[in-house]
Amino acid sequence: MKITLLPGDGIGPEIVSAAVAVMDAAAAKFKVGLEYETCNLGGCAIDAEGVPFPETTKKSAENADAVLLGAVGGPKWDSVAPEIRPEKGLLQIRKALGLYCNLRPMKVSRFTAHLSPLKKVDGTDLLIVRELTGGIYFGQHNEAAMVDGVETASDVDLYTRPEVERIAKKAFEAAKGRRGKVTSVDKANVLAESRMWRRIVTDMQKKDYPDIELDHMYVDNCAMQLVLNSARFDVILTNNIFGDILSDEASVLGGSIGLLPSASLGDGTGLYEPIHGSAPDIAGQGIANPTGTILSAAMLFRYSLNRADVADAIEEAVDKVYAEGYRTPDLAGEGMKKVSTAEMGELVAKAL
Repeated sequence: MKITLLPGDGIGPEIVSAAVAVMDAAAAKFKVGLEYETCNLGGCAIDAEGVPFPETTKKSAENADAVLLGAVGGPKWDSVAPEIRPEKGLLQIRKALGLYCNLRPMKVSRFTAHLSPLKKVDGTDLLIVRELTGGIYFGQHNEAAMVDGVETASDVDLYTRPEVERIAKKAFEAAKGRRGKVTSVDKANVLAESRMWRRIVTDMQKKDYPDIELDHMYVDNCAMQLVLNSARFDVILTNNIFGDILSDEASVLGGSIGLLPSASLGDGTGLYEPIHGSAPDIAGQGIANPTGTILSAAMLFRYSLNRADVADAIEEAVDKVYAEGYRTPDLAGEGMKKVSTAEMGELVAKAL
């Protein structure tokens, strides 16, 4: 199996290296052949090749069975032209690979629930299904300019019926294997795009998924309910910008943003990455938590390589290491065994 590695910027190379150690151990245990190719994406690609998503990276990703990404961006590239910002590389690779569906699971671990900023997180086990290649991020962007003597800028929020239908199908299908409930999040009281979204999702549930429970929720209320009663959610279906915000909010429910994986899927090569950023302030110190990247690798085995047995083994190994009291500095407390980024990867690999 060909895997394209995109370590990226900041802590990206460290966490990807730890995940690769785990992938190698899993491959050896389950006799899966893996072949890696490392390429540039984001700020490192700008430095090396002048653009955030080089053609060589595009070809490698398109020809791979899966892509594992670390993180991109950082203040070093804040002053570059808008069209070549590191984050453009993320948008471009998602578009190039047709990755229209982002899966972000959030299950509060018994080992980290006490670190949550909220009092009530017991029973939280939700999946955010975020549309990834449409909406305001991909609509027409009009940079700031003088219009009738007033500085003005605008961004267009645009969706089509096929885009809504295909992401809604992913959410309904996911709910079949979970608790059978979808909460569709929109802002239909204000936005025309959201009113179309709500109508299409409702029609699909009635026609194709009558056994799936569907409710609708405004995005501001959803943000509040994630804080008040996160256990009420099963599958959350939403658009690109709302999903971006809500998934980051949900990520801290379990105590650390460093714990959570994600999968970006379409009809071809899938891309896997932790949901956190590049954390340039701690880069190179060996203190970043690689758990989100390791669990992203587990999702890679599950969704792209069709090896749920390998994914299960990696997830169980992570739990075993946490049960034994090992923690990276972001989670370390009294009585815990503090380890580095690389050591956490080695411990999970050994636990396999």
